[in-house]
Amino acid sequence: MGDPVQLTRTEGLKTLLLGVSLTGLGLGLALHVAGQPQAAGTVWALAVLPVLATLLLQILRSLAQGEFGLDIVAALSMSAALLFGEHLAAAVVAVMYSGGNFLESFAEGRARREMRDLLSRVPRMAARYRNGGLEDVALDRITPGDRLLIRQGDVVPVDGRIASASALLDNSALTGEALPLRLPQGAEAMSGATNAGEAFDLEATNDAGSSTYAGIVRLVEAAQRSKAPMSRLADRWSLGFLAVTLAIALAAWGLTGDPIRAVAVLVVATPCPLILAVPVALVAGLSRAAHFGVLVKGAGPLEAMARIRTLILDKTGTLTDGRPQIVGIESRADIDADEILRLAASLDQASKHPVAQAVVAAAKARGLALALPEDVAERPGEGVTGLIGGRRIAVGGSGFVADLAGGDGPQGQTGQVIVSLAIDGRMAGHIVMADALREGAAEMLETLRAQGIPRILLATGDRADVAQRVTQGLGLDAIHAELSPGEKVRLVVAEHASAPVMMVGDGVNDAPALAAADVGVAMGARGAAASAEAADVVLLVDRLDRIAPGIEIARRARSIALQSVIVGIGLSVLGMLAAGFGYLTPVQGALLQEVIDVAVILNALRALRIAPQSAQGAKRAAVREPAPPPPGNVHGADLPAPHSRGAADRS
Repeated sequence: MGDPVQLTRTEGLKTLLLGVSLTGLGLGLALHVAGQPQAAGTVWALAVLPVLATLLLQILRSLAQGEFGLDIVAALSMSAALLFGEHLAAAVVAVMYSGGNFLESFAEGRARREMRDLLSRVPRMAARYRNGGLEDVALDRITPGDRLLIRQGDVVPVDGRIASASALLDNSALTGEALPLRLPQGAEAMSGATNAGEAFDLEATNDAGSSTYAGIVRLVEAAQRSKAPMSRLADRWSLGFLAVTLAIALAAWGLTGDPIRAVAVLVVATPCPLILAVPVALVAGLSRAAHFGVLVKGAGPLEAMARIRTLILDKTGTLTDGRPQIVGIESRADIDADEILRLAASLDQASKHPVAQAVVAAAKARGLALALPEDVAERPGEGVTGLIGGRRIAVGGSGFVADLAGGDGPQGQTGQVIVSLAIDGRMAGHIVMADALREGAAEMLETLRAQGIPRILLATGDRADVAQRVTQGLGLDAIHAELSPGEKVRLVVAEHASAPVMMVGDGVNDAPALAAADVGVAMGARGAAASAEAADVVLLVDRLDRIAPGIEIARRARSIALQSVIVGIGLSVLGMLAAGFGYLTPVQGALLQEVIDVAVILNALRALRIAPQSAQGAKRAAVREPAPPPPGNVHGADLPAPHSRGAADRS
């Protein structure tokens, strides 16, 4: 997102220029009304000079980079007006130009501030053992051989080896695997993984700059450098508009010999409909998108969203919820599915294990009354035993429960977690859990296709069999599995050769691809900070169905901007012709341009009232009652390596 200090200075300069030009225009008008036209002209000229000097420097930098924009037309009109003594006209042009720049800077600055708030929660310190105690140190002070304490919920700061008996790590942000993995002592842990279990010790094997996470950050930076810059909508109209302006101005001067007519043409031609209407419409679009939980980092990404034709989706945490959910309950006793869930959740209240907490959350969501567990004993990573209502309950991985109650557990499908329950030494049932598709995912994809996105792909670091099972029936155009971060970038680049690409992800491994895409969209509510920083768009609510309203708002805001531009330029051309024939003086031309500005700005403000139809469908889907998981002998069909609760993440 750029150097924060440099960005703040740029915003401050644009604010200062707008303040100077507005103050100069107002003070000059006051002096003119007071009968001091010469002093008024001097004030107007002094107010224009800082804006013009900044504009000329910007033009030189742009030309050095091979870029050509509307700034040249604005510079010509201000320079010509000053040269021929039309100071009021020059002052009006300066206000309009600095005002347009300020609007764009304001919108982008607001997005950056919201992003800084979002990323401010990212830890920058680690707990290191030193001299018999613990000290908090900055990540850049960690060296290989240091022993670190990784608390529950902490992100592993550097690559290292597990120094405790075991550790439960959530690698979903790195590899796309949805379920936590139990690693034994001596196993390698990657930086960027999250501790999903009890605190453990880690022996650092790399410093922060050489670790996995740092490597992905470097990949993000490389992708951002290689990404073609977005051209502004206004700049794409600038060359033709400049040619028409110069032709009319030179013709008026050449045929009449009066340079003031050329000045009048240039003042009327000042591209305020482009400089103002486009930012106003797009800033309004940014505001509307934010209302629906879609944070767009500036007008450029909003424009790019309107042209997207290919969508690439990550799986875990993006297309799926990223957390285990109940997809079936099997009863082996004379009790119903809700009672199995209630007993399991009542005992699991005593466990911090992610799957246990998911069981508790599911029971509470169904409104089940949970009992207080007694005489609880937990075997870390495997299961829990205890008393619920006077009955001896065991809940955990099927192997753990089978050892206590006898019998065999069910064989789950790929990507499922089996939680078994025994009552008084007898196997009572099983809860089948999986990383399920987000609610409304299929409807969301249908909506996007209806919006004109014909190609939708899946790109995941998870295994191919899991990806195939999860997405069965979605009608994706292609599924790419077991991808490294670099391979995701190459996929984005390959698809970009055919059409503009939007990439949606949430993990650290998605960040390079998000940076490389025409538009990168990050799941910001629960996603990794790296993906949120690399992305152009952040979904501030944990709902994938926000993408469709975001695209619809972008397209309608761009359409409104185009309408304003076409109407504004048309009126400006008519005004230039009138000025060329001598019907308008430079000041009259500036006033006419003001009228045109007001008209196109009022039209551009219609973007504040955009009500995306796709958001209405998503809202209706959100208020529908979710269907309860089917009872009986269900093994969860089309959802994500077969895992028991013990094998996957309690072993």
